[in-house]
Amino acid sequence: MTAHRPPFRDPALPVARRVDDLLERLTADERLALLHQFTPGVERLGLAAFRTGQEALHGVAWMGPATVFPQAVGLGASWHPELVRRVGEAVSREARAMRAKDERVSLNVWAPTVNLLRNPLWGRGEEGYAEDPALTSAIATAFTLGLRGDHPVYWRTAPVLKHWLAHNNEAARDTSSASVRPRVLREYDLRAFRGAVEAGAVAGVMPAYNLVNGRPNHLSPYLEEELRSWTEQELLVCSDAGAPSNLADSQGYFATHEEAVAAALRAGVDSFTDHGTDASVILGRLRGALERGLLDRADVDRAVRRQLTVRFLLGEFDPELDPYADESRFDTPEHRDLAREAAEAAVVLLKNEPLDTPPHEPLLPIAEGARIAVVGLLADACKLDWYSGSLLHRSTPLAGLRERFGPERVSFAEGVDRIRLRTASGTRLRVPESGAAAGPVRGTEGALDPALVAGRTDLPPLTADAEGSELALIDWGDGVLTLRAPDGRYLSVAEDGFVRASADEPGGWVVQETFRLEAHGDGHLLVHLGTGGYVSVAADGVKVAADRESDRESGGESGGDSGRESAEVFSVETVERGEEAVARAAAGADVVIVVAGNDPHINGRETEDRTTLALPAHQDRLWRAAHAANPRTALVLVSSYPYAVPEAAGTLPALLWTAHGGQAAGTALARILAGDVSPAGRLPQTWYAADTDLPDMLDYDVIGGRQTYLYFDGTPLYPFGHGLTYTTFGYEGLTAAVDGEEVRISCTVTNTGAVASDEVVQVYARAVAPSVPRPHRELVAHERIHLTPGASTTLSFTVPVAGLGFWDVAHGRWAVDPGPYELLAGPSSADVRRTVRVDVPGTAPEPRPVLESGLAAVDYDEQTATVIVDRSRISGDAVTPADPHVPGTLLYRACDFGDGDGVTELAVTAAGAGEVKFFAGTGTAELARVTVEPTDGPYDHTTVTAPCHVRDVTDFRVELRGPLRLAHVTFSR
Repeated sequence: MTAHRPPFRDPALPVARRVDDLLERLTADERLALLHQFTPGVERLGLAAFRTGQEALHGVAWMGPATVFPQAVGLGASWHPELVRRVGEAVSREARAMRAKDERVSLNVWAPTVNLLRNPLWGRGEEGYAEDPALTSAIATAFTLGLRGDHPVYWRTAPVLKHWLAHNNEAARDTSSASVRPRVLREYDLRAFRGAVEAGAVAGVMPAYNLVNGRPNHLSPYLEEELRSWTEQELLVCSDAGAPSNLADSQGYFATHEEAVAAALRAGVDSFTDHGTDASVILGRLRGALERGLLDRADVDRAVRRQLTVRFLLGEFDPELDPYADESRFDTPEHRDLAREAAEAAVVLLKNEPLDTPPHEPLLPIAEGARIAVVGLLADACKLDWYSGSLLHRSTPLAGLRERFGPERVSFAEGVDRIRLRTASGTRLRVPESGAAAGPVRGTEGALDPALVAGRTDLPPLTADAEGSELALIDWGDGVLTLRAPDGRYLSVAEDGFVRASADEPGGWVVQETFRLEAHGDGHLLVHLGTGGYVSVAADGVKVAADRESDRESGGESGGDSGRESAEVFSVETVERGEEAVARAAAGADVVIVVAGNDPHINGRETEDRTTLALPAHQDRLWRAAHAANPRTALVLVSSYPYAVPEAAGTLPALLWTAHGGQAAGTALARILAGDVSPAGRLPQTWYAADTDLPDMLDYDVIGGRQTYLYFDGTPLYPFGHGLTYTTFGYEGLTAAVDGEEVRISCTVTNTGAVASDEVVQVYARAVAPSVPRPHRELVAHERIHLTPGASTTLSFTVPVAGLGFWDVAHGRWAVDPGPYELLAGPSSADVRRTVRVDVPGTAPEPRPVLESGLAAVDYDEQTATVIVDRSRISGDAVTPADPHVPGTLLYRACDFGDGDGVTELAVTAAGAGEVKFFAGTGTAELARVTVEPTDGPYDHTTVTAPCHVRDVTDFRVELRGPLRLAHVTFSR
């Protein structure tokens, strides 16, 4: 090392030593400046400006054209970690290549999303991989390994997992609290994050907007207690956009922003994504916190050290040694082929039964020479979502089928309703001819900007005349409509309030292309959903007559009159129903392919949960019309989430599902339908038969709420892991044996059909006689394999014995019940082909040692009408009635109160005010009662004692009344 080369520039030194040296050279103000998402450079040290955060969920997003792979839920449907790892590699290569041309592209990528798909109504379900933690962990680990690269020192990109923790609702997402009991926390939610972290493939995590157990995720004690205990590597925690401000604003968790940022930094947040590129607000708050003694310099240094570590790993200080520095692979033939391969792997064949008519064979694959009608609202669509890049290539189902079978053999009917909108005066809306289309506006840097809208003002607005224009009306469900001009442009509203045909597709953070027809007298008012305003016709054009500023501040609700008094009353003149065109096309075909589904910017997306599993009525009519005209009809659902379609599943001979498949979606689907590739995707989440099968969106207790395939007691429409192929597979020779701390499993699989295909072999475990409620069956291993006809392979799996365990709330540890377990192998969770039983050693259940440790309120076995809340702003849990006017109960099983006289007194630690009653076993006789007088606040705990005589081992039941927050109960003899 030469004298002019400081240690932080010496690649021979350990990264930690280099980071320490650079940190020492930074001034206090320079260190503080590194805590914002947009960090300035330090010229005297050669330190460049840096930005955390580049979206890369299924391709590099928001920075212009890039390879677009299937949505994350589609990658999950592949059940193919090796394929997903290659997708991660391709995404990271393109990030590097784009970074070389545009410094705004960050190598700190905010992907993947590993929140579990607990409830299919969650608006962001498209961003996750699966409802199962083992499958989610396997896919996330593979994707992050691809993003990271395989060099032992340098990383191609630095992945950040989203969103820590238990985040599954968009409604009130910044103020709602998920009540997550310890078993669910450790057996379900944490497991999704842990695998990728332990694999060394993750640079950090991003906390979610919501609260968990009454405490904002940006203050989660589990960042230190759990996350950072899984690895010796430094982990960077980046806040979600605007979340630090929420702590004192919408959440009101702190009285001042200085307290909020201090608490977040101390909890483990290292980078603040807030106020876009303007760092002055956050830095001012941090300085205020330092001045008030809420923080010290060690807190700042700890966060800066984590940030600098990531930058060293990305090779910023060693460009001459960074193996990825010259990465230039972008939109290569390899990436295009991979996008198609991933889209093919994501297709799930739900049903393919023999037809009633000769030759009594399944409808799929489509025979060569067949005349095909491809119909439906998504038949000629290639939809993107909020986290997509711009398309370099575009393939729709129609284009793919015409390419594969020949354009002369494929007819098309979109199925939109053709209408005109007539005003009360007899004129009709007219779209002027002019200009090129304008796509949705996307952010190019920094946090999401909720003010982003699509639309342009350089095109003439709509007017009205005697004839008007024929518009395509698409009803996406829930009364949400889009209107499209004859040239294919969508009606949109720009900042000046005028309605123009200006958008290629609906999109933007606030979608400006959606409307609703509101009944009014003998006609309808046309409501623009982006502003909540009403459409009116004026001399200078068609506009939204609303106080747009007040509407925006109210979140788009139609406050005031929103122009209602001046709104135009329209009559809808129907030129043609969509089902009429579909029926005509279907009648002249040998095979009909109906393509239905969702637009990822409408009715279920970030900020908006779905309201139903049902297919929108418009699309329901289309498949029925097609089938009535031609029974040889298959339904292809292209969507971000499951649907409840029991009638379609019972009526149609074939049914498929795929997530939005990116740039190669149409080509991939056509190859599947043609039989060039056998479908082998599997459902990554349960498809329920009806809305009534679902729990409340805010019920995060998968155990008590009997949720997901693990605990659901009903009959799903299609089960987790379901998916068919064009061949058959046999399963033989399933064996399992305990070998030390592992269970070794073996199974032979044979392709018994006539078509080469992949098969997804799934292995589930089930405790035969569990001591606590356990899953009906739980995925413990899987592998996607390819077999030619007649070929066999023997698969071996190793499952840790500990992986069969559960979180023992009675003793605060992992435990494995001793005794028999069943291992089940097959192609889905409900299609078990072979079962083997094995005896597993474990720890026999023991009573709760309540004399030693008392009862933590949160460690219940069962509960009714309660939720978990925060014991303090820093850590700890308490339990309170969900409704202070309705009593809540907690049950603690097998509590050991000692022999002899047992216990004679109990002490309750609680805050708030209310009454606590205690009972033993199933009896109704009261053991004790405690009244807690009002305390000064929710964290001002008091201890109240009462006589209590109970002995031996018995269940112990607690009843809570009032706004009481029970933290702990102790016992004395």
